[in-house]
Amino acid sequence: MATETEPVEQIPPMPTNPPTIPRKQRIGTVKLQAKAAYGEQKQNVRQRLAGWFATADIDDQKLAEQVVDSKRRQAQRQDDELLRQVGRVNSRLAQARIDAARQGEETSPQIERLKGELAALQARVETRAAEGPAVAVMPPTNRELDRARWTKKATRVAAVLAGGYGYLHGIAAEPALLLLSIPAGGFGWWFLARPHVEEAKEVGAPFGQAPVSLPATFLADPTQAGGAMSVGSHVVMNVEQLDGDAKPFPLRNVSTPQQLAECVLLAARAESVPVVEVADVQRQPWGWQCVVRVDEGTPEAIIAKAGDLETKFDLPTNGVRPQPLRARRACAILRLVDGNPFATAPGLPYRAPKSLSITDRFRIGTSVGGDPLEVSLAGVMGLWVAASGGGKTGILQALGEGVTACYDNITIDCDPHGDGLEDLGDAVRITARSNEQIEAVLLFFLVMSKVRARLRKKFGMGKKWRPSAERPAVTIFIDEFPKLSDLGKLLAFDLMLVGRKELIQVEYASQGGTTRYLGENIAQMMALKAVGPCKVGDTRAVFGDDSVREGYLPHKLSPATDTDPKDAGHIFIQGVPGMADEPIEYAVHEAPSDVLRKLAAERLDAGLLDPDQDSLDGMRSVDLPEYVEAEFDRNGELKKPAPVSLLTWEQLLRLCDAEPPAGSELTDGPARAAVEDSVAVMEKAGVDRMITEPLLAALQEYDPDVYGDMDAVEFKALMKQAGAGSPITLGPIGEEKNPRGFKRDRLRHLL
Repeated sequence: MATETEPVEQIPPMPTNPPTIPRKQRIGTVKLQAKAAYGEQKQNVRQRLAGWFATADIDDQKLAEQVVDSKRRQAQRQDDELLRQVGRVNSRLAQARIDAARQGEETSPQIERLKGELAALQARVETRAAEGPAVAVMPPTNRELDRARWTKKATRVAAVLAGGYGYLHGIAAEPALLLLSIPAGGFGWWFLARPHVEEAKEVGAPFGQAPVSLPATFLADPTQAGGAMSVGSHVVMNVEQLDGDAKPFPLRNVSTPQQLAECVLLAARAESVPVVEVADVQRQPWGWQCVVRVDEGTPEAIIAKAGDLETKFDLPTNGVRPQPLRARRACAILRLVDGNPFATAPGLPYRAPKSLSITDRFRIGTSVGGDPLEVSLAGVMGLWVAASGGGKTGILQALGEGVTACYDNITIDCDPHGDGLEDLGDAVRITARSNEQIEAVLLFFLVMSKVRARLRKKFGMGKKWRPSAERPAVTIFIDEFPKLSDLGKLLAFDLMLVGRKELIQVEYASQGGTTRYLGENIAQMMALKAVGPCKVGDTRAVFGDDSVREGYLPHKLSPATDTDPKDAGHIFIQGVPGMADEPIEYAVHEAPSDVLRKLAAERLDAGLLDPDQDSLDGMRSVDLPEYVEAEFDRNGELKKPAPVSLLTWEQLLRLCDAEPPAGSELTDGPARAAVEDSVAVMEKAGVDRMITEPLLAALQEYDPDVYGDMDAVEFKALMKQAGAGSPITLGPIGEEKNPRGFKRDRLRHLL
């Protein structure tokens, strides 16, 4: 059987002399390829450099964010400088006042100039506080974007020119640098000659989405109508970004928001505090502020570990100040304080006599965050608690300074133990110190509140008394409330229940807020309550059992000593009309005594108010509380006299050594003659006030037959009989800083 063989592919034989490309032609081809590659590289370099000089690598969105960041940094620098200027002027003003006091003067041209400068700076601070943040984070305009891009371009061109000049200058000075430029130049050419690929970009408005550089408080929540603001959304760092081996470090090593966030997260992790992110970081003159979020429990964990965190941050005691947020239960504002947060707070503004209404809000302090503390006491019963050295007197005087500037308010000062509103004494209508005086005052206004409840309908006032200069409100300050008599406490408690609608409001002050001090559990019944340095039991008694966990920490404040004011006048507060209750620390601005005395004198000269005649007339027909009435037996015999009598307004003023009502006549007799002669002596001497003893000596010289044998005690009794009351503080006279005596204009009112 024959086999069929597969055909075999025939490979052509290799030629004996294979063809070759001429060498000249090969070299030409390589040159053409190199030239083409070089041309492509040059094109890439040209495109990259042109794009870089034209800032094509920065899109409008990124440029807008950079512009906003730059505006924010500039605004922060301006705010910091403004606060430093306020602090410097405050220091110079304090020194000027000290210098003037040493020379026996109340003021000087330098003081007045500094006051004007300080007022202007404070106005700028308030304006920037109201407008600055919003302006700083507004989306940039097209003009701002164009200017920013042009600045970028100019900066890059200048950098290249400066670099080239520096390179040539360096080569001239040191030729060996030329060798180093060879590899650097090669790398630069390779980097720039890479293929240039345009990235696809979506076309749209640069602010279709809010840039992440905007502060969280200005980022609108798209799910809520009206653009509600979200706090704590500008996250700087979360716990997942931490280096696993990183260790906590002190706050003094922090200089940027990123470092602050890392510092807080590391310290929290070391102390097992469940903080998972840090947002809204702000540098403050006194330290740092941020918003922290916990992922379990509540921010009370920060409060519980505050002392340990202070160690981690290397801060002073009470340097960690958390403020839980009601709007976001998991968040708190964390303030890390290594300076005085109130150093640049504005001082007491000047309020002219009768420039306010009792319904107006007036500033008495500043929060640790720089916000003003403004209160209105119209119809507000308040409790003010602070331990000895806690600044309670300064707090009451700040309140008293505001209400004595009102054209529709009568101020009453009751203090059974201390000096109450002593520096404002001239502007206070009644000052009661003894139990007899205080009980009579409280009964009088308790009865008046019942009368006003019946008069409101007659005057068409509605559900509450409407104050005016003709029908003024009444604000009663009771300092050292625990030291009132039992009857005084009972009257004060009843007045708290019925006085609010009639605008007879009482401000109670005590060194403690527990029933041990107040007698009754009335602390949480108060509409307005504030607590300064105290014991933790007082915090819970006033603000509630859970208040410490919620961030109310007045018990961490330190009362003053003889040489160190510490936290005197610092408070936590609830119930301020028109303001949300937040656990934030405030400092009440304490005014110098000489300033308060000067203001009080101005307000006295402008005239003090008396109750309206309708309220006074109606008191005759009102039943008294049973516990102040006399008791009789079955036979009508007096069994127990009345513990306190309801006096007329004139009698009450006389009991409390106050000036009689305007228009009341002083009958002829020795008392009237003493007043007339005193006025004549002062006019002859060309003075408007005289100390008691020099006044008596002048009277003895004026009429020796009448006053020759009279001593100071007899003279004071005669003046009191005339309605002039006891000697009052006169302000500095000669070498005496605060002597007591009589003022000519007050005596004239009696005539």
